[in-house]
Amino acid sequence: MILPSRKLFYVVEAVVTIAYNAGQGAISSREIAQRQCLPPRYLEQLMQTLVRAGLLRGMRGPRGGYVLARERRRITLADIYQALGEEKEDEHKGYKPTKLGELVVHPAWEKLSEGMLENLKKINLADLCEEAEKKQISKNAEEKADFII
Repeated sequence: MILPSRKLFYVVEAVVTIAYNAGQGAISSREIAQRQCLPPRYLEQLMQTLVRAGLLRGMRGPRGGYVLARERRRITLADIYQALGEEKEDEHKGYKPTKLGELVVHPAWEKLSEGMLENLKKINLADLCEEAEKKQISKNAEEKADFII
């Protein structure tokens, strides 16, 4: 199985967290980073990439954080992947392929990548939130209770 990069996985999970808790106001990147055991500055940089791509909106202030910039059903995993891809460093920079790599392996990998992107376009945040509800995953507000009445 080909797995997404850690960066992509963390960002998708963060955006799904925001989408799943959409009715509860903005979600801070610090809160999400804490749940994911990530340095807040690392996640904040990734979230800002999504703001620049028009997928999230940043809210300032004491109750600030991030909200979706579009409806859940209008943001696909492909949108998130492509937003991160714009900042992605070319890992193969300077690589000189052999004839076999250039004419056989590279085209096969391109075909695989295109298929993956087409599949990512079919999954939107609404689908993932629906799946979370089916699995009865609690939302942030339900987990934040720190007192008993």
